[in-house]
Amino acid sequence: MERRSRMSEWLRRRPRTDGGDDAASREDLLLRAAASSFPVAPAAHPSGFGCSCDRVGCPTPGMHPVSFAWQTQATTDPDQVRRWLRTQPQANFITATGTSHDVLDVPAEAGAAALRRLEERGLDAGPVALCGPDRYLFFTATRGTPADEDEWWPCELDCHPETLEEHPGLRWHCRGSYVLLPPSRHPAGGTVSWLRGPEHPLPDPLPLLEILTDTCATAAEHAERLERERDNERERLLGR
Repeated sequence: MERRSRMSEWLRRRPRTDGGDDAASREDLLLRAAASSFPVAPAAHPSGFGCSCDRVGCPTPGMHPVSFAWQTQATTDPDQVRRWLRTQPQANFITATGTSHDVLDVPAEAGAAALRRLEERGLDAGPVALCGPDRYLFFTATRGTPADEDEWWPCELDCHPETLEEHPGLRWHCRGSYVLLPPSRHPAGGTVSWLRGPEHPLPDPLPLLEILTDTCATAAEHAERLERERDNERERLLGR
């Protein structure tokens, strides 16, 4: 049953492209990110019902770097970005987190609510991207870099590529992690796109974290309430 469900899900996840996925637009988006000091590196891309990489049953199709050396490969050099675009025209791109910026990654419902709350309070959210149909990416100043090693602290929300499933709610991408950059194609369909571009100043993560934690909790409570209502309705119907 689980295998059939996964296949059905993949059948719905046919990759789509849109008018913004032309070469000039891709170059402009990636060079804007590099100019904003977001180090970028090429990533695999969705291919058919799977991934462009050679791994059979890739667990994160189209959402991981091409090279195992992605942390040292990631760069803001515009000439290198152009070379990658020329030699790997279908590639997605990631940005390595934890050196020049971090990313707070939340479910879309919580992210949209947080943006509304920030706007009501007159606070700047910084750069924000929509990643596929169900996640918002809030780019923030980084907590730690090699220059301030002693002041960096771990957090139970810290997320690495291999621990994504352990963080269905709020994820904090810092050192050793990455996120997809616009205009990468998402395996669930559509592209990664900016809601607020990379030119916006990076905000302090801690005030933003407080708001995102609250909106994530509210969204989780709402989902649990809907699930209880569905369970009650099923029981009522079966009782008939």
